[in-house]
Amino acid sequence: MLLTVTTTHEPATDLGYLLVKHPDRVHEFELPHGRAHVFFPEATPQRCTAALMVEVDPSRLGRTGRDPDGFTLGRYVNDRPYAASSLLATALNRAFRSALRGECRERRELAATPIPLTVRIPALRCRGGTDLAGRLLEPLGWRVQATPVPLDPTRPEWGESPYVDVTLTGTLRLADALNQLYVLLPVFDDAKHYWVSPAEVDKLIRAGGGWLAGHPERALITHRYLAHSRALALAASARLDALQTAESLTDADTVEGPAAATDEDAELPAAVARAPLAEQRRRAVLTELHRSGAASVLDLGCGSGALLAELAGHSQFTRIVGVDISPQALRQAERRLGPMPDRRRDRVSLLQSALTYADDRLVGFDAAVLMEVVEHVDPPRLPALAAAVFGHARPSTVVVTTPNVEYNVRYGLAGTPGAQLRHHDHRFEWTRAEFSAWCEQVALRYGYAVRITGVGEADPELGCPTQLAVFTLQAVRTTPSSRGGEA
Repeated sequence: MLLTVTTTHEPATDLGYLLVKHPDRVHEFELPHGRAHVFFPEATPQRCTAALMVEVDPSRLGRTGRDPDGFTLGRYVNDRPYAASSLLATALNRAFRSALRGECRERRELAATPIPLTVRIPALRCRGGTDLAGRLLEPLGWRVQATPVPLDPTRPEWGESPYVDVTLTGTLRLADALNQLYVLLPVFDDAKHYWVSPAEVDKLIRAGGGWLAGHPERALITHRYLAHSRALALAASARLDALQTAESLTDADTVEGPAAATDEDAELPAAVARAPLAEQRRRAVLTELHRSGAASVLDLGCGSGALLAELAGHSQFTRIVGVDISPQALRQAERRLGPMPDRRRDRVSLLQSALTYADDRLVGFDAAVLMEVVEHVDPPRLPALAAAVFGHARPSTVVVTTPNVEYNVRYGLAGTPGAQLRHHDHRFEWTRAEFSAWCEQVALRYGYAVRITGVGEADPELGCPTQLAVFTLQAVRTTPSSRGGEA
């Protein structure tokens, strides 16, 4: 079985420092069930890949837990040597133990920094198919490409196998990525090769405590990881609830305390600053919405619903509407919202609509959010978006976030035209000056005041990785028209 991790962060060979593995060597590790090998098929300053290959000795697999394929001979006839499973998770922990803990003496700052990563697992046993891969991984900030593997390419009539070829791309801390894989590999397979004891709860909390508590599929992940033991799942759920409660108390202090109410430029808490950038963005947006006093909120371009799920967890927001043009995105958002308690889910609804057209259903809200949306709109259509949101819907507060293209060199994105953009679907990305000019033009035309700040660790020369603007509707209109024109 095989797993590869690739980065284009420059110098990419720093991946060797993060994994505590020299790229010029082959590293071998003894495992209870075989051997693990770590090697680097490519290692240049522009691109570096580390491969973890596990050789399984079937004779060393004890009869513990369930038989892999649910029949008596499953102990002897199975796919364990070939398909990613809990065996690969064990090898991950053995080979990359320091990286899982986020420890790197030579590159401490880099270990705490999200970097561009691509993870590929060519043969993943996934009980739930490609749909499950998206449900579990997309909420964590990954872009997921999951391709079913046919039973026999020469016999298409035989259909698909239980395996998928998965490629993940995203910008995360390496430690976060590895811990997510450590937990989710046996969850996808829905089986473990060893006896599951109460100690597994500690492992789950240790590896998943930072992201699992608020995951929309938390119940499924917990039950599968703990081999469907109800007692262990209840114990894990109680500990995750405690983590979530502690986090909520921290959030309340952040958004409601005197310092936050009077200092608009206050920095996010240190724990948030170390979080993945996507999470920092959501926290920053939530903070601004709390400050605005909004009760009804539009999430425009809601995608798979990550922000909707966060909004639903705050009682201040009594009416939440997610809007997207993509039916597929709305289906993903519906799945994400599904496990919520009724009292939360009843406050959230979904609408299909194009943001470049006036829609009367979007009128009358206290606040609207365009989080990482404007850069997906073709520049000639931006005036129509501004007219529809600021001129027609006209919420009292609008929060906009978008990438800062100047910061992209820190992600190793530079050079050929288009290669410097953070996502293949981005039509453009603004410099800080360009974003400021657009915000001021929109604010002037539609009668808003605007405040611009940033999200993420600030670079003294390049600014923050994400730009954030808060538009506040003024009592007196400053222009004669709000329905059209250039913006």
